[in-house]
Amino acid sequence: MRQDKEKSNSAFVWTVVIGSLLIVAMLAANTIWLSKRTSAATEEAVSEVSAFYLEAMADNNARSITNLISNSFDEMEKAVSFIADEQVESQEELREKIGKVQSLLELNRFALVDEENVVYTQYTTYTGGSRHPFLSDGPLNERIISTVSLYGSVKLLCLAMPTPGLTIMGKPFKACLVQFDISEIINVLAFDDQGRTHFALYSRNGGNLSGTKLGTVILDRNILDAIRDIVPEDVWKENCRNFEESREGNLSFALGDTQETLYYVPIQGTDWQLAVLIRESVIQHQIRHISERNLEASSNLTVFTLVSTLIFAAVLLYQVRRHSRARLEAEKETSRSFRNMANTDSMTGVRNKHAYTENAQAIDRQIASGELQELAVVVCDINGLKYVNDTQGHEAGDQLIKDACALICEQFRHGAVYRIGGDEFAVLLQGRGYNTMHETVAEMNRRVEENVHKNDVVVAIGYAVLGPEDRQLRDVFERADQMMYERKKELKAMGAQVSRF
Repeated sequence: MRQDKEKSNSAFVWTVVIGSLLIVAMLAANTIWLSKRTSAATEEAVSEVSAFYLEAMADNNARSITNLISNSFDEMEKAVSFIADEQVESQEELREKIGKVQSLLELNRFALVDEENVVYTQYTTYTGGSRHPFLSDGPLNERIISTVSLYGSVKLLCLAMPTPGLTIMGKPFKACLVQFDISEIINVLAFDDQGRTHFALYSRNGGNLSGTKLGTVILDRNILDAIRDIVPEDVWKENCRNFEESREGNLSFALGDTQETLYYVPIQGTDWQLAVLIRESVIQHQIRHISERNLEASSNLTVFTLVSTLIFAAVLLYQVRRHSRARLEAEKETSRSFRNMANTDSMTGVRNKHAYTENAQAIDRQIASGELQELAVVVCDINGLKYVNDTQGHEAGDQLIKDACALICEQFRHGAVYRIGGDEFAVLLQGRGYNTMHETVAEMNRRVEENVHKNDVVVAIGYAVLGPEDRQLRDVFERADQMMYERKKELKAMGAQVSRF
């Protein structure tokens, strides 16, 4: 009996030991298998989430360009209606009206075309048939969206629409048009991205319309020529067909140890493609970091922790897929209205102090990193606002602010205008605005001095450029502000009313 009991106990012990070893072995094998499977699943999830993010970004920015085109046509109709009601009798009056609608409606290079294909702009006239082929095809019966090559390398987006019944100076006008610098449109889309994502616009044959660089391989070349040597032949042919037939598409390619993903979508109403390229995006880095940390921890966990991890990973992936689309859709719907409310001055329609502060923070980071080389700040102050408010009332003061803003926007059309105080404005100049700053400032001061004698809008301005000693935007602003105060003294000596002295 005792021997039987001892044998039974021994068998129980061996059963427990062997069973425990088997459980440990199974857990170890399951952990290794699960780690490998989790790694593969994480890489797949990274690819799916990144591709979805890239696709959503491309669709959103393509829609932004489409909205720009649609809104521009709406503003063109307003401009034509305004000029038609003004009873213009001479070319000088016509140019003045064109300049006014450009400033008020923010229509770049707005022009009118008569029946003889003569194009009337704010400053000159020219024969439009050679530059705009659609003008030489007879009457213009529909809206036209085309590109124009200017001075060899600069490409412009040209929008044209018929103007039936429009008569000015006793002659019929058949069309109006506006033109936008395509590279500036792309730079606006990429501004908030801090250089992590690359944007470019392409024609149906793959030609670079925007002149912007798409990563370090494609650069500013023809995109179809650039990818021919880095993707398989069948992939290259498929992308060629997509461009030719205005279909969206994507491709990935390796650059050393770095994987780059490219997505492109057609722009509605044109034969263009907007391409977006991401290199090792933030999403990829973050998800891989979380994955590596979880895998390292999972090797030391019990079966319950393994199960919990699996459940957590499944829930996390489900939540990411479920909420990513909803969040991106919500951002599309709210971003435009939010920016308008948060960043636009309700009286003048230009950007407000909140927008200036946000932009200043981004510029400070670029200065600190050495990325920003060319920047100028123009500080503007309205003379006589307090005097007008005290003598004519605040309604007249508000009108003075609007008129002053229109003058600033007209002169600094290539800069970003902000209203940062009751009678204060700031203009940030980069690119073309920076290169033409001295001519623009001289013209602005000339206009203001004429207005002093005409008792019209007077604005004192000062400017400064970014120097190697500057550590933040505020340093440049203060120098410009000091110059502005000196200018106010000069204007005061000329007889202008002032609001601060």
